[in-house]
Amino acid sequence: MDFSESFNQQIIINHPNITLYIKREDLLHPAISGNKYRKLKYNLAQAKKENKEIVLTFGGAFSNHILAVAAAGKKFGFKTIGIIRGDELKDKIADNPTLQKAQDYGMVFEFWSREMYRDKSNPEFLKELKQKFGDFYLIPEGGTNDLAVKGCEEILTTDDQKFDYICCAVGTGGTISGVINCSKSGQQVLGFPVLKGDFLREDICRFANKSNWELITAYHFDGYGKVSEGLIQFINGFYQQHQIPLDPIYTGKMAFGVMDLINKNYFPENSKILMIHTGGLQGIAGMNKVLKQKKQLEINVND
Repeated sequence: MDFSESFNQQIIINHPNITLYIKREDLLHPAISGNKYRKLKYNLAQAKKENKEIVLTFGGAFSNHILAVAAAGKKFGFKTIGIIRGDELKDKIADNPTLQKAQDYGMVFEFWSREMYRDKSNPEFLKELKQKFGDFYLIPEGGTNDLAVKGCEEILTTDDQKFDYICCAVGTGGTISGVINCSKSGQQVLGFPVLKGDFLREDICRFANKSNWELITAYHFDGYGKVSEGLIQFINGFYQQHQIPLDPIYTGKMAFGVMDLINKNYFPENSKILMIHTGGLQGIAGMNKVLKQKKQLEINVND
């Protein structure tokens, strides 16, 4: 897997003595973008090496990972299987933009109840899946494993050594682990979890080989998949000002947090800050469907 280079784009903010950039990893590919491209790069290379023709993975109804695997399978010649959380979704694919696109790319779905899904690592379940679908290459939910972290270690380049702070959203911990591993001496990595709690610390410690990082846990907006009108207003305003779309699950929360910390003088004077745009823009369509049904403010980023 090899696409275009990522981009740095300066954001002009009305705050003294702070320089803020955003690294546009979302521009790597329309469907296999951001950290999903990074996580899949070496996993798919390993699948090829093992002569696997099928890739199987897990995800929720609006999963960036599910869509990225489906798109990558289509592009690089793999059959793809998605084990989807929520058996009630089986007859609602057409109403779900993420699942519909993944199906269009050729992904075959298996819908599991939430109770069954929680036990997805059970060896007996995996054995049954092998019997049903054949000898597949397994990628975990969210894509995080050693090879995924290896791919995420390529996010930062020599051009990024000038930054004092590197900021990114945190889901399963793979992306920030790669960023930590490739960060340089003197840089501080800040992770903004989209889930409640500090439990990801242990997972990150399994993959990260440095201690120059911290989790900022105050910007999850009540948890994964949860948003507020204030967050939507921020995302829409950010796009109007900078012409950069943010998603409401990951990058929107991270950018909101960074801007709030700047306003609260968290960063020392003359700090150079880099935000990693990890993609996830496909999730906007699904979120807007939910917001529209609730008659709430929608995300308007023309993307």
